[in-house]
Amino acid sequence: MNTTVQQNITINYCFPDNNLSCIKVVHTGPAYIFLFILLSCLSVCTVFLNLLVIISISHFKQLHTPTNLIILSLSVADLLVGLFLMPVKIMQLVDTCWYLGKVGCYISPIINFLSMSASLYSLVLIAVDRYIAVSDPLLYRTRISVCKISVIIIVGWSGSLFYVFMYLYLTDHFHQSQIRCYGECILFRKQSSVILSLVIVFITPCTVIIILYSIIFKIARRQAKAFRSVNNGVSRIQRDTVPNSSETKAAKTLGIVICVYLICWIPFFIGSLSTEHIASVSIVWTVFGWFIYMNSSVNPLIYAIFYSWFRESVKYIVSCRIFESSSSRVNLFPERL
Repeated sequence: MNTTVQQNITINYCFPDNNLSCIKVVHTGPAYIFLFILLSCLSVCTVFLNLLVIISISHFKQLHTPTNLIILSLSVADLLVGLFLMPVKIMQLVDTCWYLGKVGCYISPIINFLSMSASLYSLVLIAVDRYIAVSDPLLYRTRISVCKISVIIIVGWSGSLFYVFMYLYLTDHFHQSQIRCYGECILFRKQSSVILSLVIVFITPCTVIIILYSIIFKIARRQAKAFRSVNNGVSRIQRDTVPNSSETKAAKTLGIVICVYLICWIPFFIGSLSTEHIASVSIVWTVFGWFIYMNSSVNPLIYAIFYSWFRESVKYIVSCRIFESSSSRVNLFPERL
């Protein structure tokens, strides 16, 4: 039953006792071993870095702000990618068979699309949050609260989950009658559903994000000039009407997060228009999939580079000082003292 087609590649069957089993291709060459180790490290780093963000924002009371709660939501979506999706895709690089059965084949795209929808929803919230903070700081302080943002995030995740189920149901993913053999997992796509999803889930939200950030940076430039023209004798009330540099810096940092997201996701959506189904062993799916998975690893690195509070909180977490009774109330912004 076993034959060798070329060096370092052995062909077996996914389920030898089943006559309808798919052919199994096991890659054992040095390149695949190196890729397996590299991507495994990427998966571990993705989980570790996003856990640092989640623990930081959850533990330290000083970080319980509306903006950070949205970042927390984004990190949870990225954690799902590193914890569930990356390991599955890594194993498929070595062994092309699908061993998780029908249930696993149903759940995998649910987690995939849920993390995608929740990420984009979080980015839209970030854009709206930064727009209000920069354009009208007084309105932001009075109307945007932690409680309201928490409710909005929960509603957004619930809506994303509902959308994922409806999309997979309408594309007949839960009625996989066209599976060619056991050990295969295919995500079926109707062209009409793909186009509708592209408009609703990607083009429309991304257009909103780009428009809002264009307005944000115009306002930031205009108000930066106004701020520089304010002399030292201006009243405190007048100063409060001018957004401080931290708000503008936050807008720029989160703008980088959004740009990286678009760069990583655009190939996936373009590729979705060119095929009606994507098999688990598809090279196109593998390449585009790892583009979007890498985005989940990059976001925490952006926070580490631009946010001093993240670097400070990591020091407390790594040194296990967060287990101290008063650690949740520690000051992560010593420059504000």
